[in-house]
Amino acid sequence: MQPRSGRSQIFARERRDLIARMVAEHGRARVVDLARRTHVSGVTIRKDLELLEAEGRILRTHGGALAVVAVGTEGAFEVRERYQRAEKDRIGAAAAATVLDGESVALDASTTALSIARHLRSRPRWAHLTVITNGLRIAAELAGVPGITVVMPGGFVRWEAMSVVGPLGEGLFSRVNIQRAFMGAAGFTIEAGLSDATQEEADIKRLMSTHARLVMGVIDHTKWERAAFATFCPTNRLTGIISDAPPSRETLDGLARLGVTLTIAEDVAAAASPVGRSGARL
Repeated sequence: MQPRSGRSQIFARERRDLIARMVAEHGRARVVDLARRTHVSGVTIRKDLELLEAEGRILRTHGGALAVVAVGTEGAFEVRERYQRAEKDRIGAAAAATVLDGESVALDASTTALSIARHLRSRPRWAHLTVITNGLRIAAELAGVPGITVVMPGGFVRWEAMSVVGPLGEGLFSRVNIQRAFMGAAGFTIEAGLSDATQEEADIKRLMSTHARLVMGVIDHTKWERAAFATFCPTNRLTGIISDAPPSRETLDGLARLGVTLTIAEDVAAAASPVGRSGARL
């Protein structure tokens, strides 16, 4: 006997509601665990996750799902990597183009820094480049690339950011010379500088930026005029910022007043242009 379609639909909605609650409560869930809990196949769970993602209730990942993170909190790395992908790729290309062979550069654990790492990896024939990073994904991206040495600080692993944090890393930064530090951020204002959503990430980013000769902020347009929880680099400590779009006129004036160079990565190969034009070094 075939089940009534209306009754079947009710059961499906109830199951999807249960799945959404489980993901929200735990932050993430695997397909295999959801299938076991709801007594359906993995194929059915994947269809449920597809519908839930279309409704904006979860985010699908390989093998499972992640909770949708509220605005103003730190999202899991896999979630944040999906946001502004094209913009981050342009920023990453522009930042990587400034790195010179023989330098030691610092990359934080941000998704924008991962874009920089990918462009560094794609550049041919490095003789000797040292990359100091607390990002696990960045270290994996660059591990084994000829001519690139990857150095990581000691500390505690944060799965949300795929990063290593904590005071154990302080000894490393006091012993090395960093020519350039590329710092992603949760927000930037003239008053607050570069800021992050968590104190742990801000602390290690502060170490990187303090011990670097040049500090470059790498932020997409969604970070302009936003102050996150903890400042790790004040504006007067910045050498420059690379972004995909300019901020407000007030912020532009503030950057100019403090001598912070702004590069818009949309057309990084273009010659210098007047302030306010896209593709310019401002």
